[in-house]
Amino acid sequence: MIYLDNAATTLQKPRSVEAAMVRAMRTCASPGRGGHAPAMAAAEVLYKCRERAARLFNVDNMERVAVTFNATHGLNIAIRSLVGPGSRVVISGYEHNSVVRPLHALGAEVTAAGSPVFDRDAAIAAFERAVDGKTDAVICTHVSNVFGFILPVYEIGRLCRERGVPFIVDASQSAGALEVDAGALGADFIAMPGHKGLYGPQGTGLLIASGRASPVLFGGSGSESRSPDMPMFLPDRLEAGTHNIPGAAGLAEGLDFVLRRGVGSIAAHERLLTRRLAKSLAAIPGVRVFTSDDAQAQAGVLSFDLDSMTPEEAGERLDGMGFAVRAGLHCSPLAHATVGTIRRGTVRASFSAFSTAEEADAFAAAVEKLSRGR
Repeated sequence: MIYLDNAATTLQKPRSVEAAMVRAMRTCASPGRGGHAPAMAAAEVLYKCRERAARLFNVDNMERVAVTFNATHGLNIAIRSLVGPGSRVVISGYEHNSVVRPLHALGAEVTAAGSPVFDRDAAIAAFERAVDGKTDAVICTHVSNVFGFILPVYEIGRLCRERGVPFIVDASQSAGALEVDAGALGADFIAMPGHKGLYGPQGTGLLIASGRASPVLFGGSGSESRSPDMPMFLPDRLEAGTHNIPGAAGLAEGLDFVLRRGVGSIAAHERLLTRRLAKSLAAIPGVRVFTSDDAQAQAGVLSFDLDSMTPEEAGERLDGMGFAVRAGLHCSPLAHATVGTIRRGTVRASFSAFSTAEEADAFAAAVEKLSRGR
């Protein structure tokens, strides 16, 4: 099987990830729940995970790095820390349901700053129009999980700082695959999963948090146990209950892999494959490819559509030919509504550091066969 669904989960991991998880299951207890060696070993795992994340994302204090279950968990913490019923929130036109649904559940008043796909200047202009003195929070994905569009989050962050508006970044598709500089972004929260570009296991994530953070889970933290309230300090305030220590051990190794390989190298590799595949698919009659001539506007995610069949049918056929891709709306109907693909959705191929040019070429050949009815 050729795996091209890395925007959902990177299936191919560094071997050190599995080894660290097995080692943690055999040697680690729970951090903060004792002074014995297994508890201290678990605390060391969390320390490594936070320290490596702080280095990778230029976080000034590693205690701002909270360990979460996934990006959705982190986004819920961030959103509920800043947004309440009736809050006015501006989002991009490319947000995932992990942003849209919490806002809906809270009864927020949401404005989508929609803009054409791959048009970064138009995205900035849309936020400039939408964000004003009545805006309570701005939320923007760094990279569209459907189209790979790299949104101008640094410019949007600067706009938020100038206008005094809290800013949340969803780095689900960019963490590990593009530079995510917490210092330069100046965001109140940056949420990310561990199981995508950070090459960790499912059920892990990170939230780079500010002092505005409020917990969504309450319980034991291993600290300030006499108090009925959650601790006021990070990260304990956001980490109630038993940690996923094997997951954190694997994530720490995934972070180490990204640090050693280099985000710039990974980004260049994924972009090269994306452009290679886009060029091949664009030459096939009956295939519509969503791509940009600007290499800086698109990450390692590529959507396309075939005239001859629905995306779901194409995905099923490709699976039968040995290719793993995703088809449909990708949990991001807003992005499809923005681009005009909401009726059918798209087929999505997405790359990782382990993807190869040979795999991209083989996939293009398979799509060509489909387009010819073979």
